[in-house]
Amino acid sequence: MRSLLILICLLFCISTVGVAADSSFTQSDRDRMIRLEEGLKATNQRIDDLKSDMNRRFEQVDKRFEQVDKRFEQVDKRFEQVDKRFEQMTNFMFWGFGTLFSGMWVLIGFILWDRRTALAPAVRKTKEIEEQSELLKRALKEVATKDPHVKEALKHVGLL
Repeated sequence: MRSLLILICLLFCISTVGVAADSSFTQSDRDRMIRLEEGLKATNQRIDDLKSDMNRRFEQVDKRFEQVDKRFEQVDKRFEQVDKRFEQMTNFMFWGFGTLFSGMWVLIGFILWDRRTALAPAVRKTKEIEEQSELLKRALKEVATKDPHVKEALKHVGLL
């Protein structure tokens, strides 16, 4: 771009100097103009080449950005998969712990129920034995009122 501006300035300077000095157009002026036109064509060609090279590079950059975008999409998909797996695992853990704790409460309830049902006959038998023991104590106290040996034995044992 700079070289184009420089060439235009040179052409302007040369044309103004040529007009001011001599108004006639000579062969050397014609040759000089041909050289300038060729230089200008070469400069334009170089600018066009640079433009095409720049466009090609921009296309390459665009392709790289597309590849990067695709890679980011793949990473996003992987994150979504990991998130779904984590959610599934969390749900499984919640259900697992819920089942485990429910089972523990059922087991505690069963143990309490079983203990009551298992102890009920023993409690009944103990009450029967206590009742019989009370009856025997009363009977012995009645016998002790009539027999001094029995009375002495009950005092010795601590029942009287």
